[in-house]
This record gives sequence, structure tokens and C-alpha cells, in this order.
Amino acid sequence: MIETLIWIVVGLVAIGLYLSWTAGRLDRLHARIDAARAALDAQLLRRASVAQELATSGVLDPAASIVLYEAAHAARQAEEENREVAESELSQALRAVFGEAEQMEAVRAAPGGEQAAGELAAAVRRVPMARRFHNDAVRAARALRRHRTVRWFRLAGHAPFPLAFEMDDEPPTALADRPGSG
Repeated sequence: MIETLIWIVVGLVAIGLYLSWTAGRLDRLHARIDAARAALDAQLLRRASVAQELATSGVLDPAASIVLYEAAHAARQAEEENREVAESELSQALRAVFGEAEQMEAVRAAPGGEQAAGELAAAVRRVPMARRFHNDAVRAARALRRHRTVRWFRLAGHAPFPLAFEMDDEPPTALADRPGSG
């Protein structure tokens, strides 16, 4: 009788430790998502800011400046539910303006243009990396939250189901192959 009771207690302790470890792991994944989202937001803001500065610098032709400025401004001002669309539109505007190497050469030829081109290339290159880190963390948390144990014991608590950030982040050809900047 005592031996059976000891085995039941040992079993319950083991189950409790497993549930506690799983809940801690899930909590760490949610913290990782939050940190990755903050990094992604910072990179998106940096990209929009650099694009906006370049659009107002007078280096680009007027039509390109307007297109780039409006897309960057919309990306910076977008509400959360429209953010992915606004950021995708900024990516498309960057590809439209810097799709040809001539536009990038004009930027580099201007005073301070080499630095501006480097900042833009770095910002454009960092967005896909930040988005990939965020979406990887989301994928890991979603996989863990799908386990029966997590669902049955409600180990996720009231944390919202993590959502990936989906956007068009393909860089313009004139900026994609810029070595040494960033």
C-alpha cells in the first residue's frame, strides 16, 4: 500500500515537472517572439526612415522621390492590421526606384550618396533576416502549442496565438548585391 502510494506520488511529481518544464519552454518561446518582433519593427522602421531620407534628399528624380516618400511614409504610419501590406508596398517601391543600377549610381555620385546607399542597402538586407528570425520563433511556438498536453492543460495561458509576419521583402537588384555595407 505504501509502495503504491510512493509510486503514485513519484509519477505525479514527474508529470508536474514535465508540465512545468513545458510551460517554461513555451514562455521562453513567447519571450523570443516578442524580442524578435521588436527587432523586426526596428529594422522595418530603419528601412522606412532611410528610404524617406533618401526620397527627400533631392538626389532622386522627382517621380521616384514621390513614390519612395509616399511608400515609406505609409509604412511608418501604418496601423498594425495594415502593416504587412504597407511594408510590402515599400518593398515594391524600392524595387521600382532601384530596379536599375543607374538610379543607384546617381545616388552614389551625389555628395554623401555613398553613405546613403550603404545605409539603404544594409537596411534592405536586414529586414528579411529579422523577419525570418521572427517567423522561426512563431513556427516553434505554434508547433509546441499544437501538442495535446499543452492544449489539455492550457499551458499557453491567455497568450494570443502567435502570428507570422508575411510581407514582400525581396530587395531591389541594385541593392541586393552590395558587399561590405552594414
